[in-house]
Amino acid sequence: MPGPPRFRGEPLAFNVSTDKVRGHVLDQRVREVLKLVKKCAASGVPENAPEGKADTPETAALLRQIGNEGIVVLKNDNNLLPLKKEKKTVVIGPNAKVSTYHGGGSASLLAYYAVTPFEGISSKTSFAPKYSVGAYSHKMLPLLGLSTKTPGGKPGVLMKFYNEPADVKDRTPVDELELVKTEMLLVDYTNPKLNTDVWYAELEATLTIEEDATWEFGCVVAGTANVYIDDKLVINNTDHQVKGDAFFGTSTIEEKGTHKLEKNKEYKIRVTFGSSATSPLADRNVSLAGGALRLGACKVIDAKEEIENAARLAKDAEQVIICAGLNADWETEGNDRADMKLPPGLDDLISAVLAANPDNTVVVLQSGTPVEMPWVKQAKSLVWAGFGGNETGNTIADVLFGDVTPSGKTSLTFPVRNSDNPAFLNYRTEASRVLYGEDIYIGYRYYEFAERDVLFPFGHGLSYTTFKFSHLHVSYTHGGKLSARFKVTNTGKVSGAQVAQLYVAPQQAAKVNRPRKELKGFAKTRELEPGHDAELAIDVEAKYAASYWDEERDQWCVEKGEYAVIVADSSAVTEDNSVVGSFVVEETNWWSGL
Repeated sequence: MPGPPRFRGEPLAFNVSTDKVRGHVLDQRVREVLKLVKKCAASGVPENAPEGKADTPETAALLRQIGNEGIVVLKNDNNLLPLKKEKKTVVIGPNAKVSTYHGGGSASLLAYYAVTPFEGISSKTSFAPKYSVGAYSHKMLPLLGLSTKTPGGKPGVLMKFYNEPADVKDRTPVDELELVKTEMLLVDYTNPKLNTDVWYAELEATLTIEEDATWEFGCVVAGTANVYIDDKLVINNTDHQVKGDAFFGTSTIEEKGTHKLEKNKEYKIRVTFGSSATSPLADRNVSLAGGALRLGACKVIDAKEEIENAARLAKDAEQVIICAGLNADWETEGNDRADMKLPPGLDDLISAVLAANPDNTVVVLQSGTPVEMPWVKQAKSLVWAGFGGNETGNTIADVLFGDVTPSGKTSLTFPVRNSDNPAFLNYRTEASRVLYGEDIYIGYRYYEFAERDVLFPFGHGLSYTTFKFSHLHVSYTHGGKLSARFKVTNTGKVSGAQVAQLYVAPQQAAKVNRPRKELKGFAKTRELEPGHDAELAIDVEAKYAASYWDEERDQWCVEKGEYAVIVADSSAVTEDNSVVGSFVVEETNWWSGL
């Protein structure tokens, strides 16, 4: 993680001298680091080499394939999907014209290209889609960098670094960087020309918009910052700072200011910045060396009017695609979501559009975690797209329009409401303590044991074709393997691939409470043409197949008895989507290690 190595150097030497850290343990850790150094050196990439990129057609094709296989169709009543390319299409929602391809914090990267859902959809349809944002989904104002240009005319901003503050005349920059992303974590920025940990910077850019509008600007800083538009102060985040939770809790809240902008007029954006040590909050926070800065902005909208406009646009459309969900603001590190709801306004937007055109509307959700869906019964088709990387927009469009048959499965359970979650009663820190009261009953293990209804089960995912499992053969050898061999047949009308999931379920009561069944393996077929089949095999080491942790003996235990082997297309097992076998453990045994 970023930050100074506070527990290395002299503190580590002291702990070694007092045997709090054993010398042989330190040697082991150093040896592993040296192995990594040796491996990296063998790559041929020079130390401190500039960043490169693999922006090739082959890379793009692979990213698109991976993204396609991750798209999950949760619901498809009346076979609304796949959509028709020749129909007039309306696209609605805040995720449509933004490529939401990663989470926040350490999960975030600046992609060398990223396709938005609107771009992907537009590439498929015979007519240019109509669009309405409908509602905003940001927690903090969207990053400004992609909307601005540097003084040299490139996308982004120019950042200059100084030893002196902005009120010093004729100061000379010691460094200049051109940046596309206006979110800067400067913890690892160093320059020998900067005299101390107190230094300054200035961002310069121009902004031109396409319509007259009032824009709202926002600034978050670990340090100090002021934002100017045409040299008029719009945000003062220097004199009266309020602590926020961004940048690992070291920053201010997002201070905001508005400014009326005219279309086609070029505005000069200037931000003065002081490093972390210049902030009056520095003494009350864990300080980030160098500091951090985030600059965002967007047009001010009337939330009620935007939803009404979106519903009117959707009412007479032949097909409607809602692109909504979370983003890097909501799913990040350093703080937890307070609930499982979509951002404010999105449920109202989705409900209004579904009411306006219930039979022709597809909802596409992007999130890395479950969300509540109070409108789910009104939605005919629902797609969970996650955060799909560079090719996000193309992969969504490929599945929506049937160029790819979906094969993705949910990697978690979607509960009906947050209070159904097994961790609901323990979801906080009290007196610096976190209680994991749910024990092993997380995900499907809990919902099945508690017989609690869910929106969508673990392992769920629909296809545009159908499959059948058959000819299951199970073998089990103590000390060897649990092996399941079976056939998967495409019984539908289009080609597709299926993911088979192997669950093991004890058929007798154990010494301790156990989940009703546990996932032990999975396998995926190749793309199967209609009527064709494939033979799959899933092997599990015997000791892993049926064991649980025996706290009395401090070992893993495999109890004597019969165990069902279930091969299914999700954790929600039915006769139609599964095939069942079994194996017998003749004698209870224990084991240790991995």
